[in-house]
Amino acid sequence: MGAEAVTGNEAGGSARSGRGGRTKSGKPRPGTGGYGKRRLEGKGPTPPAHLRPGHPAQRRAAAQAARSQRGGQQSDRAGRAGGRSVDGTGPGLGSRDQGYPDAAPWAGAPRAGASRAGASRAGSPGTGASRERARGAGDAAEVVAGRNPVLESLRARVPATALYAGPRLDSDPRVTELIRLAADAGIPMIEAGRPELDRLTGGAVHQGVALKIRPYDYAHPDDLIERARAMGEPPLIVALDAVTDPRNLGAIVRSVAAFGGHGVLVPARRSAHVSAGAWKASAGALARVPVAWAPNLARALTSYQEAGLFVAGLDAQGETAVGELEVADQPLVLVVGSEGRGLSRLVAQRCDVLVRIPIAAQTESLNAGVAAGIALHEVATRRSA
Repeated sequence: MGAEAVTGNEAGGSARSGRGGRTKSGKPRPGTGGYGKRRLEGKGPTPPAHLRPGHPAQRRAAAQAARSQRGGQQSDRAGRAGGRSVDGTGPGLGSRDQGYPDAAPWAGAPRAGASRAGASRAGSPGTGASRERARGAGDAAEVVAGRNPVLESLRARVPATALYAGPRLDSDPRVTELIRLAADAGIPMIEAGRPELDRLTGGAVHQGVALKIRPYDYAHPDDLIERARAMGEPPLIVALDAVTDPRNLGAIVRSVAAFGGHGVLVPARRSAHVSAGAWKASAGALARVPVAWAPNLARALTSYQEAGLFVAGLDAQGETAVGELEVADQPLVLVVGSEGRGLSRLVAQRCDVLVRIPIAAQTESLNAGVAAGIALHEVATRRSA
């Protein structure tokens, strides 16, 4: 009995020593390299529910803030319906003579279809924007996930607020380059574990890296006209109707920059907004060409018409070829519709003229970005002549 007791004690002692540093097979247990201690430190206090991205409470708070902002904009526009000017000192954009100085080279040109019903324009976003109103904050912050997307975004100089990276990334030339590009651009790098990256990217395949994009600061529709006035040129603005692909938006912005345009106008709904995909497609042109945001595209076009701009819509059934557009050298808004639907009914009715791009096969259609580039080239050629 005594020998058996001693044997049991020895067995218990060996089991305890095995838990301390050896496996059951007697081999040394591998170390953690110090990461075990780091895991015990924790990640700090849990933020409130309304500050956690993706949480239902956060989505409700964001929706409430957006509704409050839209309500404030509507009240501002209602208060400006009396005809306040862009700088708040005189009559608004109610007519060509009041909207622009006579010294402008295009101030006295006539415009077809100038007489419109004015009762429905009181809430238009372009009827004299108050300078006290804050510019649009744009979309919520976007997160780009994956090594290739993050690297391409950094190569395209997409404005970002932070680069999130895992603690143990394998040796990959893409990782080395994206870290160098982020450091050169002054983008802070934050170490994040896999759970944190999963939460930031919404469960997407992130490969250990994620880039948080800065929300875009949209301009007001009136800002595009002011930009042309400051340059002493007749405005050339491209408005998008139901163009939902961010890559098309980026390509159109790039064409606007190449052919001397002054900005792009996008509606609030059923339209592509400035995102990482748009930044990459623009090849950095979004840093030079402003994009304006309008709650209602048809009303914004009406306001431009009241300010003395012609509105020309690209339509396959248009009676005038884009190369024969006589008002190309006048203040112009070029409206581009989606590839499938084209222009919506209300937007087409607001246009002064519908123009077409002659193509060989009537059954074919052009991509929105390609069509905008061709039309802008024709307008720029006519203006230079």
